[in-house]
Amino acid sequence: MAHYAFLDENNIVTEVISGINETDLIDGKNTEEWYGEFRGQVCKRTSYNGNYRKNYAGIGYRYDEGLDAFIPPKPYDSWILNEDGCFWEAPVDYPEDNKIYSWNEETLSWKLEEEII
Repeated sequence: MAHYAFLDENNIVTEVISGINETDLIDGKNTEEWYGEFRGQVCKRTSYNGNYRKNYAGIGYRYDEGLDAFIPPKPYDSWILNEDGCFWEAPVDYPEDNKIYSWNEETLSWKLEEEII
């Protein structure tokens, strides 16, 4: 079983469905093309394990044609897209001291939440 994402006019994912494998043809068309024509939307295959288009598509993700990837919504204005993995990274590395932090966009830094016991 394969999974497919439907995109709006801005390449934003509006729905993800389970469907037949991409190697199967429907009326002589590949599955992306057939599902897209059937629904009247652009359709792109996605996968849980990242075999297709870097990330599993979720509602609100953006499809980037140049990277051929699904990109999650940007969590903070200051975060930077890692184009290799197509995920967002903070401009400051997460501390590696076994403590829990949350991002503070005002100070552009990690805020200590609590220590792991």
